[in-house]
Amino acid sequence: MSMHLARDLEALQQDLISMCGHVEEMIHVAVRQLDELNYDQAQSLVSKDDEIDAWDVRIEESCLKILALHQPVAVDLRRIATVMKISGEIERVADLSVNIAERACGLASTPEVSIPDRLKEMAQSAVDMLHRAIDAYVELDSEKARAVCADDDAVDSLNQMIIEELIEGMHRMPDCVESLLHLFSASRQIERMADHATNIAEDVVYLVEGNIIRHGRNLDGSQREAHR
Repeated sequence: MSMHLARDLEALQQDLISMCGHVEEMIHVAVRQLDELNYDQAQSLVSKDDEIDAWDVRIEESCLKILALHQPVAVDLRRIATVMKISGEIERVADLSVNIAERACGLASTPEVSIPDRLKEMAQSAVDMLHRAIDAYVELDSEKARAVCADDDAVDSLNQMIIEELIEGMHRMPDCVESLLHLFSASRQIERMADHATNIAEDVVYLVEGNIIRHGRNLDGSQREAHR
């Protein structure tokens, strides 16, 4: 690897890590709004999301510039492809943080309902998955990344239980349907956040091992038997 390519890759790495840190903070702020709404903090996420959108574009432009100037191969090429994909996933997580905050604002103007404990548990699990997926990228740890992928099913199960609980609540408390719909939407946004964390983890496995483990492949890289 040339000195110039190494320098550009290091700058790209630091830029992506900084972007990830900002989005992690956005998610923490958004999830807190469900329990204790702060309109100013919730509104601030909108402007921060615009910054993340611009950041994503800047990282993509940097990747394309490196590809054009250095024509990297092997692991260096995989790294650039992975950075582009992770940047896109992180940008979508930032969008979800805004959506969650919007649901929190909607809750404030509707009949009060209690936040299900399972929703809080799922939010913590999804935030933890995202943090661990980013750590796996920084540490180039494919085993840690695979552990993140393995946790996605648990979040999916929590989401399903929360949805069933909210639907049952709509039947019992028809006056609270609007509030429960906000929680329904928040639950779906949090579940999607876990999906993006899983996608990032899968990208890390590809970067480190060169194995593609999504779309019908098991976590050990073998082909999953098709369901009949």
